[in-house]
Amino acid sequence: MDVASFSAQLQELQARAVTSIAAADSPEVLDVIESGMLGRKGELKGLLGGIGQLPAEDRPKVGALANPVRSAIEDALAQRRVGLESEALDTRLREEAQDVTLPGRPLWRGSLHPLRETEREIARIFSQFGFVVVESPEVESDELNFGALNMPADHPARDLWDTIYVKEPEGIVREADHERLLLRTHTSPGQIRIMRDSEPPIRVLTPGRCYRYEAVDASHGFEFFQMEGLMVDEGTTMAHLRGLLDAFAHAMFGADRATRFRPGYYPFTEPSVAFDIGCVVCEGEGCPACKRSGWMTILGAGMVHPIVLRNGGIDPERYQGFAFGMGTDRIAMLRYAITDIRAFLADDMRFLERL
Repeated sequence: MDVASFSAQLQELQARAVTSIAAADSPEVLDVIESGMLGRKGELKGLLGGIGQLPAEDRPKVGALANPVRSAIEDALAQRRVGLESEALDTRLREEAQDVTLPGRPLWRGSLHPLRETEREIARIFSQFGFVVVESPEVESDELNFGALNMPADHPARDLWDTIYVKEPEGIVREADHERLLLRTHTSPGQIRIMRDSEPPIRVLTPGRCYRYEAVDASHGFEFFQMEGLMVDEGTTMAHLRGLLDAFAHAMFGADRATRFRPGYYPFTEPSVAFDIGCVVCEGEGCPACKRSGWMTILGAGMVHPIVLRNGGIDPERYQGFAFGMGTDRIAMLRYAITDIRAFLADDMRFLERL
């Protein structure tokens, strides 16, 4: 074999390599071509292995012819790699393209819990009569929860509240029973705090979470919500209380809703009444929801007992007051036609989104 034959074979190898490189459709195919042409066991290496058959003076000439062929193949490989990368990028951009002219996906928005909505609606109605919302602690002393509300330690009315007492931290000893801490059984202790911290006239609402050691069922829970109201001023009467509660019932349940007072008992009010409205289910006809009576009790109320006024630091000879308390859960159940109080605290999104 002479130099001319080597030159012809090198040119033919270059032509085949360039053609194969141009037809390659992936980097993996290029790797195979590169290995087959320029690798240790590639065609160029094998062809140059025959140089030893040439005369010594012709060998450098063949080497000079082989270097441009290698460079041409390497350049073709590099250019094709760039081309394949560009094509891959174009394909990816087409596949991942976003049409920015389309409207965005709507974001899910949260909403108020039905108990919170009901609490706000109650507060909104009473705010029209000058009542303001005042928060009070959930952990209270026995004295504020019972004693100051005309329920001393031996008072039988305490049996109406199944109290949950708080275990004292180690090292703390309460010298008297009235200093014991408990989870409030109603929001009435907040009224004592307000009377001790404020001067009449007073018009406040005390909403909040309450606790009682009770069996949980469709109408009872050991954790529930209350909203209480207190008004203290000179010349306050039951007539004012009746007019206020009538206005509330009509605003919450309809302007033509029937209402009534009937005798009740609470140790912190005297006289005490239960406030009923016409059944919201049967409209007074009688049904299981109202026990066939046509009436539903929504709250208790009465004139603040003189002892309670005095315990709050207010002179009962000069000032009179009335108080009322309702279960926020109960009002929400009537408002949304819910039959199981446990649904409010179950965190079931299907229930919450439906309301």
